[in-house]
Amino acid sequence: MALKNTISSSLRSVPTLFLSLTTLVFTLSLTLFFLFSNHRSQITPQTTLQQPHTSIKVYVADLPRSLNYGLLGRYWSSSAPDSRLSAESDPQIAPTHLPKNLQFPPYPENPLIKQYSAEYWITGDLMTPESLRAGSFARRVFDVEESDVVFVPFFATLSAELQLGTAKGAFRKKVGNEDYERQRQIVDLVRGTPAWKRSGGRDHVFVLTDPVAMWHVRAEIAPAILLVVDFGGWYRLDSKSSSNGSSPDMIQHTQVSLLKDVIVPYTHLLPSLHLSEDQRRQTLLYFKGAKHRHRGGIVREKLWDLLVNEPGVIMEEGFPNATGREQSIRGMRTSEFCLHPAGDTPTSCRLFDAIQSLCIPVTVSDNIELPFEGMIDYSEFSVFVAVNDALRPNWLVGLLRSFSKEQKDKFRQNMSRIQRIFEYDNGHPSGIGPIPPDGAVNHIWKKVHQKLPMIKEAIVRENRRPPGVSIPLRCHCT
Repeated sequence: MALKNTISSSLRSVPTLFLSLTTLVFTLSLTLFFLFSNHRSQITPQTTLQQPHTSIKVYVADLPRSLNYGLLGRYWSSSAPDSRLSAESDPQIAPTHLPKNLQFPPYPENPLIKQYSAEYWITGDLMTPESLRAGSFARRVFDVEESDVVFVPFFATLSAELQLGTAKGAFRKKVGNEDYERQRQIVDLVRGTPAWKRSGGRDHVFVLTDPVAMWHVRAEIAPAILLVVDFGGWYRLDSKSSSNGSSPDMIQHTQVSLLKDVIVPYTHLLPSLHLSEDQRRQTLLYFKGAKHRHRGGIVREKLWDLLVNEPGVIMEEGFPNATGREQSIRGMRTSEFCLHPAGDTPTSCRLFDAIQSLCIPVTVSDNIELPFEGMIDYSEFSVFVAVNDALRPNWLVGLLRSFSKEQKDKFRQNMSRIQRIFEYDNGHPSGIGPIPPDGAVNHIWKKVHQKLPMIKEAIVRENRRPPGVSIPLRCHCT
């Protein structure tokens, strides 16, 4: 009782304004405490994963099986799936005897086709049961109205390679070309849907890893998001560029652009070497491949003539069959640097084989585009050389010899940290199963997600266009 009276007496002596402020602060603090506690108790891993910034919502277009996994069935059931390879000279390429009517056949090991297998692994992830897809950045939805993008599961590369492997002479024709018939079927199916008409196809995703995939219908699917290994097969020189004050060498992209499209990695053909397994490298610079190439690849022949007799440099001509594969593994794992010159297109799977072999890539390709830029910095583990400099006698070898051991070790350490980013394989022969969360498929979807604001802006802009008004293509990218 005495304590109560003492407290009351003390409170009466406190100025009224101060007491009011104290009470207000106490009340606000208590309220915020309970609000924060209640909010934290409602956060669960499940609701966190559903936040818009942590996933991309993907609707899979409904296509006949004959346009994806059915093509694999055709490949494996053929006694001679690819006339470009000799089964006698390379037994590993011979068709595998698989169970009939296998729902999800494996992708071919044929190196001409395997390097483009992104279509298989991306589709396989989306076909995996949802309970096994916790690590995937793409969340599959079954109502197109809920989706961010519409994925078109056409194995465009396999379709093209089947035609090239069995009847190459008909590839650029329309009559007698089964690949063209499949391309036409895809375009007619997809462009006739309400989803395409609503967006003009801008939110649709096609995987076109082979430089000649969907070659006949490119203009018709150009508004879509295209997943390509580079823009080499899409370049078009604008003959008017010299008359309007622009550089005559400017490349005008009217069908592809880094604004909407995504550069994806080739599938590497050589096994990964872990940094702990790395051993002494005796060779300065290594290259294995075809000497003669077309278009921008003529630089390769010039480099070959400059380097072939240089001490510490190995230039081997060969094909990626079983023998060539073993030579490449040995050559890349025992060399400090691996040459990556332009070929028929600005890039090749050789770059990703070098990364998996911890062989420092030396890129000589002025028009190259690379996967996942902005997520990784290639200059931390690669050397980039201008074509003009590389073709100067003794210049390239001198540059490579100038790197210290510490610099080269740092390059390989950085390379070892990003090897997984270029990995498609999820460890399941059928391609159906959980994907590596830090692998290529997730990074591809993250890059597509980065494009969404610009894609949505383009859709809105197109929808407000008055009837009869023509908007020229402005897909230029520098």
